[in-house]
Amino acid sequence: MPEITWEAPFCGEGNNCFRLGTDASGTAYIAVAGQEDHAIADSITALRTLILDIKAGKADHLL
Repeated sequence: MPEITWEAPFCGEGNNCFRLGTDASGTAYIAVAGQEDHAIADSITALRTLILDIKAGKADHLL
């Protein structure tokens, strides 16, 4: 696995905590806090869009 620089955990209501990270090649990662070895990788744009859509209520069934 590449060296990933993780940001501080982001926690919503309850126990919904996740972390965002990037590697040297610019790939973005998202993982449940504490389970970073099972991260999902995609472009930064794709993950940013996912998060913004969730915050906008377009995908609230995912939380």
